[in-house]
Amino acid sequence: MRVRRQRIRNASAEAAQFRLRALVGFGLVLLGLLGLAAWYFRLQVVDHDEYARASEANRIKPHPVVPARGLIYDRKGRLLADNVPAYRIDVTPEDAGDIPRMLAQLSQVVALTPEEIARFEAARKATRSFRSITLKARLSDEEVARFAVDRWRFPGVEVVPYLNRRYLHGDLFAHVIGYVGRTDEGDVERYGRDQILFPHTGRTGLERAYDEQLRGRVGYEQVETNVEGRALRRIGMVPAQAGADLRLGIDLDLQRAMVAAFGEQEGSAIAIDPRSGEILAMVSLPAFDPNLFVNGISNTDYQRLMNAPSRPLYNRLVLGGVAPGSTLKPLLALAGLDSGVRRPEDRVLSTGMFYLPGTSRGWGDAARGGHGWTDLRKSISASVNTYYYRLALDLGIERFVQYMQHYGFGAPTGIDLVGEADGILPSPAAKMKVRKERWYPGDTVNASIGQGDWKVTPLQLARASAGLADGMLRRPHLVSATRTGFDAAWMATPQPAPVPISPSREHLDVVRQGMMDTMQPGGTGWRVAVGAGYLMAGKTGTAQVVSRRGTAAVDPRSLPMNLRHRALFVGFAPAEAPTIAVAIAVEGGGYGGSAAAPIARKVFDAWLLGIYPEQEVEPEVQRPAPGDTGGEDGPDGDIGAEAGNEAPAAPPAAPEATRP
Repeated sequence: MRVRRQRIRNASAEAAQFRLRALVGFGLVLLGLLGLAAWYFRLQVVDHDEYARASEANRIKPHPVVPARGLIYDRKGRLLADNVPAYRIDVTPEDAGDIPRMLAQLSQVVALTPEEIARFEAARKATRSFRSITLKARLSDEEVARFAVDRWRFPGVEVVPYLNRRYLHGDLFAHVIGYVGRTDEGDVERYGRDQILFPHTGRTGLERAYDEQLRGRVGYEQVETNVEGRALRRIGMVPAQAGADLRLGIDLDLQRAMVAAFGEQEGSAIAIDPRSGEILAMVSLPAFDPNLFVNGISNTDYQRLMNAPSRPLYNRLVLGGVAPGSTLKPLLALAGLDSGVRRPEDRVLSTGMFYLPGTSRGWGDAARGGHGWTDLRKSISASVNTYYYRLALDLGIERFVQYMQHYGFGAPTGIDLVGEADGILPSPAAKMKVRKERWYPGDTVNASIGQGDWKVTPLQLARASAGLADGMLRRPHLVSATRTGFDAAWMATPQPAPVPISPSREHLDVVRQGMMDTMQPGGTGWRVAVGAGYLMAGKTGTAQVVSRRGTAAVDPRSLPMNLRHRALFVGFAPAEAPTIAVAIAVEGGGYGGSAAAPIARKVFDAWLLGIYPEQEVEPEVQRPAPGDTGGEDGPDGDIGAEAGNEAPAAPPAAPEATRP
């Protein structure tokens, strides 16, 4: 039998052990309390500001305030582009749930076209789901009211008020002001994240060139919300800064007169103040209604514009190029005087044909049998080709190019529009680069009357014409002043310093006198100056498209419209103290004296006399006597037989004008 031993309790040891455990437990509790106190201290003291801001952010939501786009006015303060209130439907895909189901239900409340749905779906695939996308750009008042009743059914769908761009005069300023389009992801990538807040972005014209100034600066309002995110009240606001307003040098009445002067003809025209470089009127015809593009043009309208043979979307003013034809002659005459190659009294014999040594084909003058002995003034007024054939050869192609570059050809004018073309200034370097061919004297002869590889924009011609009128080459510009608020003062836009067109006032006066003689009896443009009541100066010209079939000359009147010569005119008035200079190009017009110069006369009358095309009484035109061609063949004096280059292996080169 086993005896169980009893353990004797040690009261002292157990008490000591209890005290140790109690002390450890108390220490742990104390440490926990101290840690909790430290955590509360951090929350309430150290990180108070951070958590207070986070709490406030949950309660107060910043809402962006998009500023109004800047307005555009003409020189007299008449509104050309403004903003009108409108409503659109925006959808945030991640909040909208089942998108196809939402679209099906929403289409029962608001009319949605298949094109709008397709555009939305395309944008949704290219946009992050948390960003709102415009589904329908314009809502009627009835649609806004219907949606307000059923709003609870469409989470993530909102009716958004905004200011919609409006062009008050439709196609009248389509190629000048341009248009805006709806902002897309590409705009965000180009201009930054904040661009998505602006409903529109400038696409063409001044809207694009001045987009940053016109769109202004976004503001924010602080809105207190409840736990469901609904707005309760506005706490504060950082005001938006409206876009800058633009005041143009363009005159609305003159713009209308210029369009009316073209009638049914197509082409481009520019009127410029030679004293300042301000554009007074500027049209490219045919045009289009820019309002179609503001909220996204329909596919039907876009295809109609794109497929139109006359290309209304094409801006002939800054992109289109034509050979300058005889409008180049006053400038080449000035170059001859300034270079010392010619004196005003020097004469050249025009016999009707001009030949290079060793060649059998010649370059012709307009008048059969020639113009006889011709000095500088007569060479301009009668448009005598032979004078300029000889002058260009004596000047040499290097100096010819230098002077033409000085007059602004071969480079943009710097007008405040985007995408202006350089044009083409014929030169040995350019020919070698493009055609891999050497330069021949025949090329110089062709270039002397503005034919061959020439391509100039109407803007370049207008700038040069203004330079002849004022003696200074200035930068053409559309915006004359800006302001940053309705009550703010207009601030003139700075312009670069002008450059003298010639170092000699005497030389310039001789050239100008030749241009004045052009508009007098015997000159190529005299018919349109009859009864003007003021003195005009000008030069007619023709940009040849097709001049020959083989070796036979072609009557341009027998050709289809797209192959006919382009009629040109440059000039200024009143000749003794010019306030307006113009460049006119009429497509398929034939000859400058009969097609382009009458348009210039109507523009001059509108600006100087206040007589507009729809009001004016046509002056009785004096008919030329039998056999009198007015110094022209057709009526410009730059249409004649052209020969090729003198290199035996090179085929003859007929002058040509590159179509825009």
